[in-house]
Amino acid sequence: MKIMNILLSAFRALRRNKMRSFLTMLGIIIGVGTVIAMLAIGQGAQYSVEQQINSLGTNVLIVSPGSQQSSGLKMGAGTMTTLTEDDAQAIQRECPAVSLLSPGSRAGGQIIAGNMNWQTGIEGTGTDYLDIRKWKVEYGDFYTEQDIKGGAKVCVLGRTVAEALFPESSPVGQTVRIRNVPCKVVGVLAKKGQNAMGQDQDDVILAPYTTVLRRLTWYPYLRQILISATSSANIPVAQAQITEVLRMRHKTAVNDPDDFTIRNQADLVTAMTATTQILTVLLACIASVSLLVGGIGIMNIMLVSVTERTREIGIRMSVGARSRDILTQFLIEALVLSLIGGFVGILFGVTGSTLISDLAKWPTIITAFSIILSVSFSIAIGIFFGFYPARKAALLNPIDALRYE
Repeated sequence: MKIMNILLSAFRALRRNKMRSFLTMLGIIIGVGTVIAMLAIGQGAQYSVEQQINSLGTNVLIVSPGSQQSSGLKMGAGTMTTLTEDDAQAIQRECPAVSLLSPGSRAGGQIIAGNMNWQTGIEGTGTDYLDIRKWKVEYGDFYTEQDIKGGAKVCVLGRTVAEALFPESSPVGQTVRIRNVPCKVVGVLAKKGQNAMGQDQDDVILAPYTTVLRRLTWYPYLRQILISATSSANIPVAQAQITEVLRMRHKTAVNDPDDFTIRNQADLVTAMTATTQILTVLLACIASVSLLVGGIGIMNIMLVSVTERTREIGIRMSVGARSRDILTQFLIEALVLSLIGGFVGILFGVTGSTLISDLAKWPTIITAFSIILSVSFSIAIGIFFGFYPARKAALLNPIDALRYE
């Protein structure tokens, strides 16, 4: 039989039972659409994570107090207080691969402005902080190096804090109380949005790190040192130079572990995207179950179709149709069911992804890979689950088929 005749015969057979054919395809439609939507959500999450990590700045290194080890027990990063202002100055002075550097400290508390108040975090930073983070002051100014040296009582508000404390006026030039310490607002930061963990980056107050250390926390150690390397190629070089300087300053023995931790953007991206990739694969596997259910539906309907058309098969064989022709005919019918379901499923998946993005404000990315994968899977399902009914039809005895009532 010619392939065109087989296709026409397959379409006629499916058209005779429109509702049954539609219900059979429904499993494939839902399966393909769900796989595309789940992959789009996963890809969108991965892209969002990468963008948020990139928003930290360019060529960024984060030096944190290191892991304490006692009697073979590692306590985890941040369990030692080892970083000082002198360490930060030494890194800036002795590491040629370091371009920008901002010592960091942190405090939290209730912020009061007039009859308004707001609970938030106060980040102590250096003057290079905004350049490292690629952040800008929307209006007003940033504090100066002189403010850093003098531990001046000045601050810069994030957009969320500014709107909460000064909903109807400009904060610049006004005074806020941070832990009962009056601080003059010198500027307001541009809107930054959420970070990779969903936290509002604009819900923050920046102040000179010396002010936070000496007036708010009375704590002599730095929480971290934020560094920008001279170029992305020099990140490993900067990391090696920082390690050498800090080990020397902390008098760390040759065989002893570092008492500090250095992380770079590549490490953060690898860690975060690994999580989103696992989530994407998990979602795709769950969605694929519906494709298997759709394939079982195709097999079931094709077996019913073989039983209903047993006399037709006998007549075809009696006029010269070979077993191979019967096998091809029923296999193509199953394939047509899965292909139509697959193409409708693509529309369903693309529409669903768009609705999720618009209504839930969740980033989704539809890739050619997800569409090709879904359609290929639906074709494979059609062939796999259609082969047994097609083979059963091809092996019917023509005489028995003609006698079938």
